[in-house]
Amino acid sequence: MLLVDADRPEPVRGGARELAVFLTPEPGAEAKEVEETIEGLLLRLEEFCSLADMIRSDTSQILEENIPLLKAKVVEMRGIYAKVDQLEAFVKMVRRHVSFLEAHVLQAERDHGALSQALRKWLGSSGLPALGNKRWAPVAPTFELPVLYRTEDYFPVDVGEVMPRAPSCQRRL
Repeated sequence: MLLVDADRPEPVRGGARELAVFLTPEPGAEAKEVEETIEGLLLRLEEFCSLADMIRSDTSQILEENIPLLKAKVVEMRGIYAKVDQLEAFVKMVRRHVSFLEAHVLQAERDHGALSQALRKWLGSSGLPALGNKRWAPVAPTFELPVLYRTEDYFPVDVGEVMPRAPSCQRRL
């Protein structure tokens, strides 16, 4: 069955238009909801862009300022490590020299009889005349100081750094 209106020449088209207007929802409410969603997304996008810009500026600041400072500190630390290595080598060398000198001191004490002389004095004072009166011929072996290191060879001193200080208390005659 056709909807025919006697006054109108196009009955189907007119009815379709009326039906379309009747079935079409209110565009204002949906459009506002879509606009609010778009506004929220744009706001989030702007916040994200500002955060990305802030990270980019912090990164460039780190690259321009902090990394050269860190490189300088690394170079300084390498110098400190080299000095520590030199000090360790120096301490090992001093330890060897001290051991060497201790051996020489022990040998000199054995040669000169420092311990036996002290023992004889103690026994002589205790009242045992047989041990205390015995005279020993003093043997004077020559002692030569072994060639040792000089600290200045390992730690050079600049003349400008260490100045001889005048005594703080002067003696008046």
